[in-house]
Amino acid sequence: MAATSRAAASLPESFTVSARRALARADPTLGALMRKVGPFRLQLKPLLSPFEALAESIVYQQLHGRAAAAIFARLCERVGSGVGLTPEALLATSDEALRAAGLSGAKAAALKDLAEKTRAGTVPSLAQVRRLSDETLIERFTEVRGIGQWTVEMLLIFRLGRPDVLPVDDYAIRKAFMLLQGLEASPRPKELLAHGERWRPWRSVASWYLWRSLELPEVQEAARWAKKD
Repeated sequence: MAATSRAAASLPESFTVSARRALARADPTLGALMRKVGPFRLQLKPLLSPFEALAESIVYQQLHGRAAAAIFARLCERVGSGVGLTPEALLATSDEALRAAGLSGAKAAALKDLAEKTRAGTVPSLAQVRRLSDETLIERFTEVRGIGQWTVEMLLIFRLGRPDVLPVDDYAIRKAFMLLQGLEASPRPKELLAHGERWRPWRSVASWYLWRSLELPEVQEAARWAKKD
């Protein structure tokens, strides 16, 4: 499934209909959840370059959105924004300037490693990314310091619109699956992965519905009562 380059673009309606039908047949419980959640509204963020996307991911790690956005904006002021945020520009920026933007020493080092691996070709170009498999991209991107599989999976879903990604290490995904199946405890990643085999080749769609299910009023009300207990 090719990703679109337009900001906030929905995946094609034909993709949505095919995915929902297939998922509902393969997993009626998930099908009932999808009907509660409603239409599939995944929004894609444009991928200007793998370097820019991964740099933003590194900055945002373990920070609240507003704080991370402010730091990333200051980084772009010093290095460049959009297609101007390049490995060469980053490597030419001093560690002191990166720290002044609000980056920790570890994140500054991770960004420098990302820039070096991009120039060396370990991080593929945008044209290559369009052609490479999910597994290959996970393998290549996670060679960068500070980039783990979950980070790459988010890029695959929300930047590239890849249809068959199941982030089993995501806390919200596991929590939603636990509630969907009426389990007493959160499933282990391998258990979720095994169940998710029935969702192929639309596991990204299933993941989106699991995330959105946590926003359903009845789920939020149950969570509030659980906290009171």
